[in-house]
Amino acid sequence: MMTRNKGKKAEGLAAEVRRQFTAETVTRFLRTLPAFGTEAEIPERFRELLDRLDRAEGRDVSWRRQ
Repeated sequence: MMTRNKGKKAEGLAAEVRRQFTAETVTRFLRTLPAFGTEAEIPERFRELLDRLDRAEGRDVSWRRQ
């Protein structure tokens, strides 16, 4: 069982972690790390699978073929 003081400390810690992770400087830093980066293009194999999925769902995929 958590005492009232421990509960408040845990809530304060959670709020502080949330605040820091949403800070612009942290967000900017994380974007520089390879694990959090985005790739401009996806591999052809994945593009083909997405096209197959779109065709199965009856969607127009012509916009993807650039």
